[in-house]
Amino acid sequence: MERGKRTPLHTHPTEESIYLVDGEILVHMDGTEHQLTTGGLMIAPRDVPHAFLVVSDTASILTFHTPGSGQSFYFGASEPMADDTERVVDFDRVKASAEAHGGIEILGPPPFPAG
Repeated sequence: MERGKRTPLHTHPTEESIYLVDGEILVHMDGTEHQLTTGGLMIAPRDVPHAFLVVSDTASILTFHTPGSGQSFYFGASEPMADDTERVVDFDRVKASAEAHGGIEILGPPPFPAG
């Protein structure tokens, strides 16, 4: 992911864990912000509002849902990008996939400044 990538504020009916393989992200968890750097782990308990923002030039993450349930959401919310694809998130598509797959609830826009 590139600097500025951000997720909407959302909850999961399952636990979500994010392991930061490389880079730095700012995590908004239940109203509080935390810096997460390479090797860090974020665990969002089920139904706890959270979001993240990439603050380094790039970042790589591994995301786990426990129990496993997120794959259909990610396939519905995104598609592979070509090098010339404009990197704009279609939040309506994300919300529709969240509603159709797995009970993810989009609570609102990303809780970070645009930019």
